[in-house]
Amino acid sequence: MSSIPVPKNIRDLFEDLLGRPVTVGVTDPCVADDLRLAVVALYVDNAKQLTAVAGLDLPLAAFAGAAIGLIPKGGAEAAVEDGELSPMLADNVREVLNIFASTLNNLDLPHLKLHQTFMPGEVPPQDATARLLALGARLDLSVEIGGYGTGRFWLSLAG
Repeated sequence: MSSIPVPKNIRDLFEDLLGRPVTVGVTDPCVADDLRLAVVALYVDNAKQLTAVAGLDLPLAAFAGAAIGLIPKGGAEAAVEDGELSPMLADNVREVLNIFASTLNNLDLPHLKLHQTFMPGEVPPQDATARLLALGARLDLSVEIGGYGTGRFWLSLAG
């Protein structure tokens, strides 16, 4: 069984990508209701086997998408209020999740790549949702992006 990334690796990735101070802390695992307005990312190995599922709640997705695109905090806050990401924020957060695969590839796993992302309101496949909600090899973090705000990040490895 592979080990899950340590919180410092997640913090470092966000800091390096966004060029802002980032603070992480442990939070509760997600529940089904959390996923209605979350961005869910599926990571597969070379055989297209689902190996990891990551989720960002709407605030974290909006703040990360805005920070990487140098969009003012107000644009991210408006997306949270609207309950959806603008096309630009969605593209930006997809890029963050694509680069996140590098953190997974530093683990004892087959080479992984981002396979699919589901934006708030889109329904991910049931096996991916079940994986993200399952207990086991998982990481549940509160992530605060300096100058933007705080959201939640979830990661579960298939195992």
